Amino acid sequence: MVLGLIIACEVAFWLAVFGGLLARYVAHRPRLSIVLLLLAPVVDVVLLVLVTVDLLGGGTASWHHGLAALYIGISIAYGHRMIAWADAKFATRFQGAAPRPKLTGTAYTIACWKDAARTLLAVAIAAAILGGLIFIVGAPERTEELGGFFPLLGLILGIDVLWAVSYTIWPKQSAPVKG
Repeated sequence: MVLGLIIACEVAFWLAVFGGLLARYVAHRPRLSIVLLLLAPVVDVVLLVLVTVDLLGGGTASWHHGLAALYIGISIAYGHRMIAWADAKFATRFQGAAPRPKLTGTAYTIACWKDAARTLLAVAIAAAILGGLIFIVGAPERTEELGGFFPLLGLILGIDVLWAVSYTIWPKQSAPVKG
Protein backbone atom coordinates (compact mmCIF):
# COMPACT_ATOMS: atom_id res chain seq x y z
CA MET A 1 0.00 0.00 0.00
CA VAL A 2 2.72 2.48 0.94
CA LEU A 3 4.60 1.90 -2.33
CA GLY A 4 1.41 2.78 -4.19
CA LEU A 5 1.10 5.96 -2.12
CA ILE A 6 4.68 6.93 -2.97
CA ILE A 7 4.03 6.42 -6.67
CA ALA A 8 0.74 8.33 -6.47
CA CYS A 9 2.48 11.21 -4.65
CA GLU A 10 5.30 11.29 -7.21
CA VAL A 11 2.73 11.47 -10.01
CA ALA A 12 0.78 14.16 -8.11
CA PHE A 13 3.99 16.16 -7.57
CA TRP A 14 4.81 16.22 -11.28
CA LEU A 15 1.19 16.86 -12.26
CA ALA A 16 1.20 19.90 -9.97
CA VAL A 17 4.52 21.10 -11.42
CA PHE A 18 3.65 20.56 -15.08
CA GLY A 19 0.10 21.81 -14.55
CA GLY A 20 1.48 24.96 -12.97
CA LEU A 21 3.95 25.49 -15.79
CA LEU A 22 1.32 24.83 -18.46
CA ALA A 23 -0.96 27.33 -16.73
CA ARG A 24 1.86 29.90 -16.74
CA TYR A 25 3.29 29.43 -20.22
CA VAL A 26 0.45 28.01 -22.31
CA ALA A 27 -2.75 29.27 -20.68
CA HIS A 28 -1.17 32.54 -19.45
CA ARG A 29 -2.84 32.15 -16.06
CA PRO A 30 -0.18 33.21 -13.52
CA ARG A 31 -2.42 32.93 -10.44
CA LEU A 32 -3.50 29.41 -11.33
CA SER A 33 0.14 28.59 -11.96
CA ILE A 34 1.11 29.71 -8.47
CA VAL A 35 -1.70 27.69 -6.88
CA LEU A 36 -0.74 24.54 -8.78
CA LEU A 37 2.97 24.94 -8.03
CA LEU A 38 2.20 25.42 -4.34
CA LEU A 39 0.43 22.05 -4.36
CA ALA A 40 3.76 20.28 -4.99
CA PRO A 41 4.99 20.57 -1.38
CA VAL A 42 1.50 19.71 -0.10
CA VAL A 43 2.00 16.28 -1.68
CA ASP A 44 4.94 15.67 0.67
CA VAL A 45 2.84 16.53 3.70
CA VAL A 46 0.08 14.20 2.51
CA LEU A 47 2.55 11.34 2.07
CA LEU A 48 4.07 11.91 5.51
CA VAL A 49 0.63 11.92 7.13
CA LEU A 50 -0.43 8.75 5.30
CA VAL A 51 2.76 6.89 6.24
CA THR A 52 2.41 7.98 9.86
CA VAL A 53 -1.26 6.95 10.00
CA ASP A 54 -0.35 3.57 8.50
CA LEU A 55 2.24 2.90 11.19
CA LEU A 56 0.17 4.30 14.05
CA GLY A 57 -2.72 2.16 12.86
CA GLY A 58 -0.71 -0.97 13.57
CA GLY A 59 1.19 -1.40 10.32
CA THR A 60 4.65 -2.89 10.37
CA ALA A 61 7.33 -0.77 8.76
CA SER A 62 8.78 -2.03 5.50
CA TRP A 63 11.35 -0.67 3.10
CA HIS A 64 8.45 1.24 1.53
CA HIS A 65 8.14 3.40 4.64
CA GLY A 66 11.86 4.13 4.52
CA LEU A 67 11.58 4.95 0.84
CA ALA A 68 8.76 7.38 1.64
CA ALA A 69 11.03 9.18 4.12
CA LEU A 70 13.81 9.34 1.54
CA TYR A 71 11.37 10.56 -1.13
CA ILE A 72 10.14 13.35 1.14
CA GLY A 73 13.70 14.38 2.01
CA ILE A 74 14.73 14.52 -1.64
CA SER A 75 11.54 16.30 -2.63
CA ILE A 76 12.07 19.00 -0.02
CA ALA A 77 15.80 19.43 -0.64
CA TYR A 78 15.70 19.23 -4.46
CA GLY A 79 12.09 20.26 -5.16
CA HIS A 80 12.80 23.92 -5.85
CA ARG A 81 15.69 23.02 -8.11
CA MET A 82 13.61 20.48 -10.05
CA ILE A 83 10.84 23.02 -10.51
CA ALA A 84 13.35 25.70 -11.62
CA TRP A 85 14.81 23.24 -14.16
CA ALA A 86 11.36 22.45 -15.56
CA ASP A 87 10.48 26.17 -15.56
CA ALA A 88 13.59 26.96 -17.61
CA LYS A 89 12.70 24.21 -20.09
CA PHE A 90 9.16 25.58 -20.45
CA ALA A 91 10.46 29.15 -20.83
CA THR A 92 12.80 27.98 -23.60
CA ARG A 93 10.06 26.01 -25.34
CA PHE A 94 7.12 28.41 -25.00
CA GLN A 95 8.71 31.87 -24.68
CA GLY A 96 11.86 31.46 -26.72
CA ALA A 97 14.14 32.03 -23.72
CA ALA A 98 17.75 31.07 -24.17
CA PRO A 99 18.52 27.55 -22.91
CA ARG A 100 20.55 27.30 -19.75
CA PRO A 101 24.25 27.06 -20.54
CA LYS A 102 25.96 23.74 -19.90
CA LEU A 103 28.18 24.05 -16.85
CA THR A 104 31.85 23.14 -17.07
CA GLY A 105 35.01 23.72 -15.07
CA THR A 106 34.69 25.55 -11.78
CA ALA A 107 30.99 26.32 -12.34
CA TYR A 108 30.21 22.61 -12.64
CA THR A 109 32.33 21.80 -9.58
CA ILE A 110 30.47 24.43 -7.54
CA ALA A 111 27.15 22.99 -8.75
CA CYS A 112 28.31 19.52 -7.61
CA TRP A 113 29.12 20.83 -4.13
CA LYS A 114 25.75 22.60 -3.96
CA ASP A 115 24.14 19.27 -4.84
CA ALA A 116 26.16 17.58 -2.09
CA ALA A 117 24.77 20.16 0.37
CA ARG A 118 21.25 19.49 -0.93
CA THR A 119 21.83 15.75 -0.52
CA LEU A 120 23.02 16.35 3.05
CA LEU A 121 19.78 18.24 3.68
CA ALA A 122 17.75 15.45 2.02
CA VAL A 123 19.32 12.68 4.11
CA ALA A 124 19.03 14.79 7.28
CA ILE A 125 15.30 15.28 6.61
CA ALA A 126 14.86 11.59 5.82
CA ALA A 127 16.77 10.62 8.98
CA ALA A 128 14.63 12.98 11.05
CA ILE A 129 11.45 11.48 9.57
CA LEU A 130 12.70 7.93 10.20
CA GLY A 131 13.71 8.78 13.75
CA GLY A 132 10.42 10.56 14.32
CA LEU A 133 8.43 7.60 13.05
CA ILE A 134 10.42 5.18 15.21
CA PHE A 135 9.84 7.40 18.26
CA ILE A 136 6.15 8.10 17.61
CA VAL A 137 5.24 4.47 16.91
CA GLY A 138 7.18 3.35 19.98
CA ALA A 139 7.19 -0.30 18.95
CA PRO A 140 10.71 -1.41 18.00
CA GLU A 141 9.45 -4.75 16.67
CA ARG A 142 7.29 -2.90 14.11
CA THR A 143 9.83 -0.23 13.16
CA GLU A 144 12.99 -2.31 13.00
CA GLU A 145 13.10 -2.01 9.19
CA LEU A 146 13.35 1.78 9.43
CA GLY A 147 16.64 1.58 11.33
CA GLY A 148 18.17 -0.20 8.37
CA PHE A 149 17.73 2.91 6.24
CA PHE A 150 20.28 4.99 8.16
CA PRO A 151 23.33 3.29 6.56
CA LEU A 152 21.69 3.75 3.14
CA LEU A 153 21.34 7.46 3.81
CA GLY A 154 25.04 7.62 4.65
CA LEU A 155 25.88 5.74 1.45
CA ILE A 156 23.80 8.14 -0.66
CA LEU A 157 25.53 11.14 0.90
CA GLY A 158 28.95 9.50 0.52
CA ILE A 159 28.40 8.86 -3.20
CA ASP A 160 27.33 12.46 -3.79
CA VAL A 161 30.33 13.82 -1.89
CA LEU A 162 32.66 11.52 -3.87
CA TRP A 163 31.07 12.86 -7.05
CA ALA A 164 31.81 16.44 -5.97
CA VAL A 165 35.35 15.54 -4.91
CA SER A 166 36.01 13.88 -8.27
CA TYR A 167 34.97 17.03 -10.16
CA THR A 168 37.03 19.14 -7.78
CA ILE A 169 40.11 17.10 -8.69
CA TRP A 170 39.21 16.58 -12.36
CA PRO A 171 36.97 19.48 -13.46
CA LYS A 172 34.48 18.87 -16.27
CA GLN A 173 35.97 20.14 -19.50
CA SER A 174 34.17 22.23 -22.10
CA ALA A 175 33.05 20.45 -25.22
CA PRO A 176 35.34 21.17 -28.16
CA VAL A 177 34.06 23.92 -30.46
CA LYS A 178 32.91 22.50 -33.77
CA GLY A 179 33.75 24.58 -36.76
